[in-house]
Amino acid sequence: MKNIVRELRAEHGWSQAVLADRLKVSRQTINAIETSRYDPSLPLAFAIARLFQKPIEVVFLADN
Repeated sequence: MKNIVRELRAEHGWSQAVLADRLKVSRQTINAIETSRYDPSLPLAFAIARLFQKPIEVVFLADN
C-alpha cells in the first residue's frame, strides 16, 4: 500500500519522533510506514488520517 504520510508530516514540519508521539507509536513504526515496509492496522491508519484531517483514501492508496 502506498501512502503520503512522509509528505503530510513534512508539510506540518514534524519529525518522525513527533508524529510517533502524537500517535502513541514508536518512531520505527512511522519509519516503516513511510518506507512501505509496514502497513498500519486499520485503527492506526484512521488515526493518521484523522490527525492530518484527510480522508483515509487520500493518505493510503492501493498498490495496483
